[in-house]
Amino acid sequence: MKNIILIGMPGTGKSVVGRALADRLHYTFVDVDDLIVRAAGQTLAEILRSRGLDAFLALEGQIGEALTCENTVIATGGSMVLSEGAMTHLKENGVAVWLETPLSQISERMPEDLTDRGIAAPTGMDIRQIYRQREPLYAKYADLIVASRPGEDDTAHQVEEVMRTVGMHL
Repeated sequence: MKNIILIGMPGTGKSVVGRALADRLHYTFVDVDDLIVRAAGQTLAEILRSRGLDAFLALEGQIGEALTCENTVIATGGSMVLSEGAMTHLKENGVAVWLETPLSQISERMPEDLTDRGIAAPTGMDIRQIYRQREPLYAKYADLIVASRPGEDDTAHQVEEVMRTVGMHL
C-alpha cells in the first residue's frame, strides 16, 4: 500500500490522528515537523525567529522532497502544501488526505503569537488569512477530504472508512 499523507491547517490534529491511523493500520508514522526539528537542531519557532520564513519553507520543502518510505502515515506541516516539489514527490507514492477542520475550531486552538506554535506565515498574517491562502492548495493536492472529528481515533477510523469506500486497499 502507498503512504498516507495527512495535509491540513495547523491545529487539525494531523500528528495525533496520524499516530492513531498508523497504529490502526500497523504502519510506520512520520511527523515532518519532527524531521525539521532534528535537521535544524532547533524548534520550529526558533527556526522561524532565527532563520526566517523563507529558510523554514526551504528546509521543509527539502525534507518533503527527500522523504522516502513505504507503508507510512506522514503528518505534514501545515505549510508543506506551499512546496510544489515536496507535494509532487510525496504523492508519487502516497494518497493525500486533507483533514478539513472548520476555521472556528482552528482559531480556538491557536495561541496569540502564531510563531510560538511554529506556524510558517508572513509576519502579521492571522489564522484566517493563512487559511484563505492555503485552502486552495489543500484542495489541489487532496485525493480525499475527511472532516475532522472530536477524537483522533474517530478521525483515524473515518479516514480508514473513506479510503475503503472509494476502493483504496489498506
